[in-house]
Amino acid sequence: MTAPTADQSAEQLPRPARLSDVKGWFFTADQLLFDWILEYQRDRSATGDLLELGAYLGKSAIFLGARLGPGERFTVCDLFDSPADDASNSKEMKKSYATLTRRAFEANYLAFHEELPTIVQGLSSIVRDHVADRSVRFAHIDASHLYEHVHGDILAVRELVTDTGVVVLDDFRAEHCPGVAAATWQAVTNEGLHPLCITGTKFYGTWGDPGPLREALLDWLKSRGDIWHEVQSVNGAPLIRLSAKGAKDPAHPVSRHRAAASGRAPEHVPGRAADRGQAARTGGRPGRAPRPVRAPLRRLAVDWLPPVVTRAIVAARHRPR
Repeated sequence: MTAPTADQSAEQLPRPARLSDVKGWFFTADQLLFDWILEYQRDRSATGDLLELGAYLGKSAIFLGARLGPGERFTVCDLFDSPADDASNSKEMKKSYATLTRRAFEANYLAFHEELPTIVQGLSSIVRDHVADRSVRFAHIDASHLYEHVHGDILAVRELVTDTGVVVLDDFRAEHCPGVAAATWQAVTNEGLHPLCITGTKFYGTWGDPGPLREALLDWLKSRGDIWHEVQSVNGAPLIRLSAKGAKDPAHPVSRHRAAASGRAPEHVPGRAADRGQAARTGGRPGRAPRPVRAPLRRLAVDWLPPVVTRAIVAARHRPR
């Protein structure tokens, strides 16, 4: 899928029918781990908000947004089309993300969700002005690849996560991102970050006690015949390495574009806040109850109008009368 430019109209923006249509790098192993960790936290009543630094076109954000718990907040921080504050960061943005726009992110996200997350458009260094300390249970860092910025992002997230919170660092081993690797392992050796596991692209760690989560993860991996794993020792502590090349992706949120084309209402993803609310009312676990089909006129409006107009429609619909 070709990334959109800033001057494209609503009709020209991508219309993803499924998560795989959204451009980005979010592989099966990481989808399975995101899903398992968030479910593990929820089952143990580990409440807290979700945070993503660096969103690209929204692939992992769409996935995370489907797994919010009741009352939880999801914050996405990205420069999008804003200028960077230094020459090195500007050079990286122009080289790797020249076509990234906030409008494209919003269009992709609203294809799968009724409402946008809280968006902070700017450098990741300002995130602590918008997210409370010790409020985040899961943070995904995938912003700048420059050492100084990644180091700063890690230190900021350390103050934002809860005692049992998990942080995920993308591109920690990519050869074109040595700054991410340096900042990641420096945090392990000098900043108290405990490694949990690694995949081909992401590092998972916690500043809390890693023991219970690590043991539960190993039990889950042993129960899965489709996920290869091994345990190595790093700095005197176990580190799980895994690969899921033969595994299937977990459940994804369903795009309204796909639902409209099929004539069916989108299904819930297990673990979504709406499903958990239904489960609480019925005394059971989250189900897959169908959502009501939108009226044809409203569905057409949401499909074709710009995201800012769509949000106004949704807000007016829910405003007390």
